[in-house]
Amino acid sequence: MKHGLTFFLILVGLIGTSQENSESENKSKPISRTFGSTRIINSHSTECIEKKTLDFRISHRFGDINGGAFTLFGIDNAADIRFAFEYGVSDDLLIGLGRSKGQGPINSLVDGFFKYRILHQTKDNKVPISLAVLGTTAFTYMKKSTDSTSVTSFPSLSHRLSYASQIIITRKFGDKVALALLPTYTHRNYVHFLDQNGLFSIGSAVSIKIAKKIAIIGEYYYNFDSPDLRTDFRSAIALGIEFITYGHDFHINFTNSRGFGETQFIPNTKSNINTGEFRLGFTITRNFML
Repeated sequence: MKHGLTFFLILVGLIGTSQENSESENKSKPISRTFGSTRIINSHSTECIEKKTLDFRISHRFGDINGGAFTLFGIDNAADIRFAFEYGVSDDLLIGLGRSKGQGPINSLVDGFFKYRILHQTKDNKVPISLAVLGTTAFTYMKKSTDSTSVTSFPSLSHRLSYASQIIITRKFGDKVALALLPTYTHRNYVHFLDQNGLFSIGSAVSIKIAKKIAIIGEYYYNFDSPDLRTDFRSAIALGIEFITYGHDFHINFTNSRGFGETQFIPNTKSNINTGEFRLGFTITRNFML
């Protein structure tokens, strides 16, 4: 009987220790889904997709709401369309390739990017933030203009290229709220004489869950423009709702940006929200395990 009691006490002690270790390990684990997707609206989040997963992504942006009923509030017009494939090289490294219609004078764009997550916020806050770096480039293959003063005249092949680099910092607060800070540098090799090649900006974003798989999301970018140039350009603003389901995500949003990708929506937004120059858009994604 004594041996049985001793064995029982040892077993209880082992189970208790195991539970404590398990709880400790769970607390130190990375949190899941700071944001619901690899994108917030226009911007990337710190989220990546699982290793050996292929993500097919379709994004569509309609015309201005102020077109009224004659254009069904912009739905008759396509401001931009993008198709893309993204692949999880590892759980922390994401690469992608896409093609978009393009905004403004620059059309027929092919873009590529890589995103690497360096830090992943943990449940015990020993790592208080998630941090990723993003590098992206875009190339236009549109027919060049014969007007040498046009931004689409492209004197050399390199003038068709633009680049962006970004640090993505996110933090999740509880189960419902997440914030992002997005310092960014964009560079376009060829611009109008009233524009600037290099541009620093800082973006911010928020996600607020209103249901288990539904969140309100918003973004804002402030550009450090030259005071003598870019007087008609505006900050990119977006507000949307995100639906998260197994295997795919769906965003509906309103934004004053016309184009997709950091080299497009950050430096090229001109629409004034106050005069109804904003538009409806959506993004839908589908994941495939390879």
